Amino acid sequence: MSLSSARIAVIGGGPAGLAAAEVLSTTGLGIDLFDAMPSLGRKFLMAGRGGLNLTHSEPLEVFLTRYGLRCHEIGPMVSACSPQSLQDWAEGLGIQTFIGSSGRVFPREMKAAPLLRAWLHRLRGRGVNIHVRHRWLGWSADGALLFSTPQGETATHAAATILALGGGSWARLGSDGTWMPPLAEKGVALAPLKPANCGFELRWSDYFREHFAGEPVKNVAASCLDDKGQTLRRQGEFVISAHGVEGGLIYALSAPLRDALDRDGQATLTLDLLPDRTAERVLADVRHPRGSRSLSSHLQSRVGIAGVKAALLREVLSKDEMQDAARLAAAIKALPLTLKATRPIDEAISTAGGVCFEALDDTLMLKNLPGTFCAGEMLDWEAPTGGYLLTGCIASGQTAARGVLAWLAQQTSPHPSPGAHV
Repeated sequence: MSLSSARIAVIGGGPAGLAAAEVLSTTGLGIDLFDAMPSLGRKFLMAGRGGLNLTHSEPLEVFLTRYGLRCHEIGPMVSACSPQSLQDWAEGLGIQTFIGSSGRVFPREMKAAPLLRAWLHRLRGRGVNIHVRHRWLGWSADGALLFSTPQGETATHAAATILALGGGSWARLGSDGTWMPPLAEKGVALAPLKPANCGFELRWSDYFREHFAGEPVKNVAASCLDDKGQTLRRQGEFVISAHGVEGGLIYALSAPLRDALDRDGQATLTLDLLPDRTAERVLADVRHPRGSRSLSSHLQSRVGIAGVKAALLREVLSKDEMQDAARLAAAIKALPLTLKATRPIDEAISTAGGVCFEALDDTLMLKNLPGTFCAGEMLDWEAPTGGYLLTGCIASGQTAARGVLAWLAQQTSPHPSPGAHV
């Protein structure tokens, strides 16, 4: 089979799969893109409902550190698909972007749908064949790809395959982790899927839950310890949920908090309710004579603590501790919340775990399944929200596609005769 006659299967219609198909579509190869859902990019669209965070404008050397323990593996892929190149790519689709005050990059329309429509229009125009309602089941005895479809089970052969099947969260949108058993049967090394960018459970009082569930907690700092005992600190806001805590600030620390739960059975999240004031200033303000004013009035007028922040203090401290100025001031600057569990994996924005990088070569081809490549969230990496997840998925899809082209070229090139100069 010549390279020009090869047909490539891309399984998964999220950002990683679409990015892979886009790279391959420029070569004249036959591309079949399969997805289990009735339409493509469903999780991508859901993630963009609040404003699609395409990437981040911070310097690349800082950007790469956001991938934590997998920076070494993800870094080269992201370097080849830099945040600036993603902005240029979006604008090439007719989607203008802008950089927000936080450095995050968004489409000007703040929506995912226009970008997805333009992306799919380009792919179809380049001859990519899209097959929806095709759920991948694994392989047949002769190596064919098996799919469940509305018309029944079907099989197809491909010269090379890219699996971009997502992680294990938001199953209703197609990312359900059902690809793990077929890969495990082939001896592929897999790490258990875990929630990432997730909420956490803790035991609120009935009063607090009834009155403050859904309330945002703004302008605070949160910290926790990593596995080396070093303090990680982030500033921003989060949301009180009926079960515990969630939101951007929590997601930024979700990996070390989750790992502490796995290791110790509980984790401590420490809140600084007034990150812009020193501990000395807070103590002086709390100790300032309040005369006939109630403690609540004093905290509001002198310290700037009211509403949900005041309720959080009362949730953690006893009545006697609330009356102890030193103890109260210390809690304002370092309020400990004991987390009991992560929220269920299907609620998480993303997942950690999946195909271990040790099972892959540098082109993302499975070492024991030549011609099969993996990309996107099904790989064992994680990153915080803020554009890092989407950039990593697109970058890995592009890497896998380039790997397919290199592998096919190798398969179709004539072997040198013995003694020939190479």
